[in-house]
Amino acid sequence: MKTTYPLTIENCVGEKLVFKELLEEPDGDRLLVENFVAPGCGPVMHTHLQQDESLTVVKGKIGYQVQGEPARYAGEGATILFKRGVPHRFWNEGTETLNCEGWIKPANNVVFFLSSVYAAQNKTGTSRPETFDSAYLFTHYSTEFDLPEIPFFVKKIVIPATYFIGKLLGKYRHFKNAPDAVQLK
Repeated sequence: MKTTYPLTIENCVGEKLVFKELLEEPDGDRLLVENFVAPGCGPVMHTHLQQDESLTVVKGKIGYQVQGEPARYAGEGATILFKRGVPHRFWNEGTETLNCEGWIKPANNVVFFLSSVYAAQNKTGTSRPETFDSAYLFTHYSTEFDLPEIPFFVKKIVIPATYFIGKLLGKYRHFKNAPDAVQLK
């Protein structure tokens, strides 16, 4: 499935993400991104298992945290780098829309994955994505993305069981063209 850039996705909880351009580089494609985040909003603690992510604040104030460390804050012009495999989160710490530009490298399946997560959030109208879609995404792409704050029992028992039930019920037809997960090297 070929993506045409720029591509804009939005969720119902105040996040808009623009995938601007894919740059082919010898050591992996770099995806240029721009985000707009409403005050108090931002993604939950998450891990890109195979990707580095960089954000530069264009406008506003960003709050960010690496798991196990205190929250930090930065303003316009600051760049934050989240290394692959490191759980992190960020949010809009200001009172106006936070605007950042940055990149994700290598791109792998991030466009499909985040587009699907946003669509699943929009299905429920909340920050919590639709249950079967979540089970599919976090099972199928477990080698690429993780939510470290989900309890072990839920990850190892509840999500796989939900995925299996969803498969039996035919809940994943809309994922028939989903790209294969990238395996850890």
